[in-house]
Amino acid sequence: MVYPKFKKIQEGRNKMIRRFFLTFSAFLLMTISASYAGDWSKIKIGTEGAYPPWNGTNASGALEGAEIDLAMDLCARMNAECELVAQDWDGIIPALQNGKYDAIMAGMSITAERMEVINFSQGYANEPASFSVLKSSKLAALKSGGKVNMDALNSTSTALLESLKSTLKGSVVGVQGSTTHENFVKQVLGDSVTMKSYDTQENLELDLSIGRIDAALSDQGSMEKFMESDKGKEIAFIGPGLGGGSFGGGVGVGLRKADTDLLKMFNKAIDEARADGSLEKHFSKWFGKDISM
Repeated sequence: MVYPKFKKIQEGRNKMIRRFFLTFSAFLLMTISASYAGDWSKIKIGTEGAYPPWNGTNASGALEGAEIDLAMDLCARMNAECELVAQDWDGIIPALQNGKYDAIMAGMSITAERMEVINFSQGYANEPASFSVLKSSKLAALKSGGKVNMDALNSTSTALLESLKSTLKGSVVGVQGSTTHENFVKQVLGDSVTMKSYDTQENLELDLSIGRIDAALSDQGSMEKFMESDKGKEIAFIGPGLGGGSFGGGVGVGLRKADTDLLKMFNKAIDEARADGSLEKHFSKWFGKDISM
């Protein structure tokens, strides 16, 4: 039997104990949350440094390009000190996950496949993909023109796509490995062509220019940059500009899924850069046209 007096004392003690544990739990949760919030006064950004005009390396070895300028712009808006880190394309996502840097700005398209393993900011630019060939090639008979959105095919775009597939049948087609362009060739052209994958855009362009491959698929901006050089002046686009589907929904900043606070910071900075015309300025400078989103 428990006497009423002692029962009240015990209930009071239990309330105090519960109150203590609730207070302590709240304090512990706040402490843990603060430790994971991240101090983003310093941010490392990974880029390929081999994909002009998105990102490249000049004669002195310094990184340059539209995304290099944009990265510095966004960092200033976030009041962060930023360091750009060059990373080979094949390892660019694993290096992010392993903590080599905090973000990726490397002409990386926002795709469902990539979003399974990393987050993306909102898109900041979008450029169609196109096939390119030597002007002397029989494939050059297919003139450049039209647009195909793989997410919204109609009778016109389907006809353009079928004409492209028919022209390329039996050809050796080059792409940079682990890209949306590689995925398109695998998924849409399949066994009708022989696909050759390259480690860099530069090596892809060089092999196309000397006829080691029949055609290359890349985004228009990067190939246009090469076409301006002596080595690339005999190259031309064929067929329609391609977008949607495996090409994704534009280019954005790649981030670890846990870094949601950094994601918000980048999205806010991109909004500001779009609003004051800076996005348009950066891409117009390097691409000769506005491809910003």
